[in-house]
Amino acid sequence: MVSLLVMDCFRAATYAAAALLGMWTLTPHLYAVESFGAASSVVETSVVETSVVETSVVKGAETASSDEGTHLESLVDGLKPLFTAGQQQQFQVSIQASVKIDNRPQQIDIVLKKLDAHSFDLTLDHADYALHIRRRDDVTALILPRHKRVFVGQGVVGEADQLSPEGCLSRLISEHSQLAMLRMAADTNTDLTSLVAGMLAFTDMKYSAEQQSWTISGSVEVSLPQANRLLIRHKDASLQIDTRFEIETPARIDMKNWGNFDVQQISRDELERTVVRGVRRAGEILLPGQSLLTPPMAPRTVKNGRLEWIEGQRVATLWGTPEEIGTAHGLLLPDESRRCIESVLYTFGLAHVIRTGHWFRQDLMAAYERLSPFIPERHKMETRAIAAALNIDAETAETLNVFPEMFHCSGFAVFGSATKDGKLYHGRVLDYMTTIGLQDAATTFIIEPKGQIAFANVGYAAFTGSVSGMNAEMISLGEMGGRGEGNWDGVPMATLMRRALEECRTLDEVKHLWTENPRTCEYYYVFADGETNQAVGVAATPESIEFIDPGQGHERLGEGIPDAVVLSAGSRLEELRRRVKEKHGLIDEELGMWLMSRPVAMQSNLHNVLFIPADGVLYVANASHRKPAAEMPYVRIDLKKMLSSNARQTQVPRRPQILSQEAAVVLPLAE
Repeated sequence: MVSLLVMDCFRAATYAAAALLGMWTLTPHLYAVESFGAASSVVETSVVETSVVETSVVKGAETASSDEGTHLESLVDGLKPLFTAGQQQQFQVSIQASVKIDNRPQQIDIVLKKLDAHSFDLTLDHADYALHIRRRDDVTALILPRHKRVFVGQGVVGEADQLSPEGCLSRLISEHSQLAMLRMAADTNTDLTSLVAGMLAFTDMKYSAEQQSWTISGSVEVSLPQANRLLIRHKDASLQIDTRFEIETPARIDMKNWGNFDVQQISRDELERTVVRGVRRAGEILLPGQSLLTPPMAPRTVKNGRLEWIEGQRVATLWGTPEEIGTAHGLLLPDESRRCIESVLYTFGLAHVIRTGHWFRQDLMAAYERLSPFIPERHKMETRAIAAALNIDAETAETLNVFPEMFHCSGFAVFGSATKDGKLYHGRVLDYMTTIGLQDAATTFIIEPKGQIAFANVGYAAFTGSVSGMNAEMISLGEMGGRGEGNWDGVPMATLMRRALEECRTLDEVKHLWTENPRTCEYYYVFADGETNQAVGVAATPESIEFIDPGQGHERLGEGIPDAVVLSAGSRLEELRRRVKEKHGLIDEELGMWLMSRPVAMQSNLHNVLFIPADGVLYVANASHRKPAAEMPYVRIDLKKMLSSNARQTQVPRRPQILSQEAAVVLPLAE
């Protein structure tokens, strides 16, 4: 798993830029951030109590006296060298950042030297990781001191995603991030006083003559202790930023002298694109702009597809052949697909490089080569059609779709005596990587593939596999990850899930699909059938598969709960068991959603789904940038109604199925 510390370099740089622009005042309470599937950690930026002797107050751009205006001008004068550094031929900015993570301060040091219009040196150092980038006109080197490895790209690089200092802010900062104002600050035509005053328009700024500092919104203290030095302090974070303009003559990069470092040649285009897009997407994730926080909810229709918004959630209906479905998918969700791809391939990918020393795309392509023979051709055709609609190469879309999921999840199915009405309720909690912004691409797909069973897939733009879904034959599926990353000589988990939704009408058929196909990694599942009111727990590895039928004892399971299947791990399993037993016999839709609330769901909770397969209904909650899915509203999606209104799918009568007696099973997962 990718450590939380990997994102700290993004976070420190982003916070530094944000602080310079007064962004701390716009987002006074930064939300929790998670490790990539690891234990929860929180960077808290709550209000700091400071002893300030107030001599004046500025309310936004309004000044009550000339003195207050002077204090604002003084702040702007102090910021000006930093804001205008990019306009100089050479400069150096040094940032010493201390951020409290896991209840302990952690130091991150960043030094950026602009050497000329095409060259720079960048170093980011932390106790656990380091990243150095050296760029000259003809070569770029990404250096990983902790791994003794350097990735080198040579030659001409395309303009769209290059790291050349000239104009780099427009490439590194997205218009969909709150950092977009940085581009204005760097513009030679921008009036910095008006810009800073405008950003402070909705805040209280107090100046202390005694401490020669400004306190913004009561929580951020800014001071200018000496020329070209800026100090920013917050309760659990502090920044010291120094700027200077006398730089030594840059040395050329000696391609033959990397000491004991392992040198790997890589396309310069790909190297710079990974950094540019990874950083740009990180800015959108850490400081999203209004267009991401409240996206426009305009419905769209294309051939073989329709996008609508149901109570703030995207729902895309697709139908036809694989090519028609893929084309409609890409045309309906171009921006969401881009964000999903950039989150995985570039932001996560760059973090992966820093943490492991391995180039992420190469690792992903190696995984795809092993997984590809087990992916149905119809799925590949759909993925290629998405790529064509997005005007990206098919390889990018295909590798994205085998992104190795290592989820920490929970799931349950309750029925019979456990529920208020005897109906089956199947809950699925996906705890995974809200830190890479997949919530910006969250979409529930209603898919009617020609010649296959129609189904609902709670997923993400550009991703064709499934991790949570229910089909028109009342079969619902939820997956939970275990261990075993790297065991990829089999059918990808998300492909098996998608195939089950398209092909299976009974639990026996689902079980047969898993039994008869080579599997990857280690996964756990809850499968449920709304027609027979039955569910089963599954533990699957490449070497073995175990179905835990209701009522079956198991040395790892402990005592069962009547008419329930419950999966999770550690304390989350204990809490979920406690809740199911406490509300046994009373569980309905409302309590089904409550079962999935925190702390059963982790802070990284990406989506929750409550399936009611007998009714053809699912309730979906997706994470926002500030809240996990468990704290967001659930939206009711009526699969039966949507399919009936579309009237394109002819269902085949279900085959009867008889399962063992109703009972309980609890399946603990590996932490």
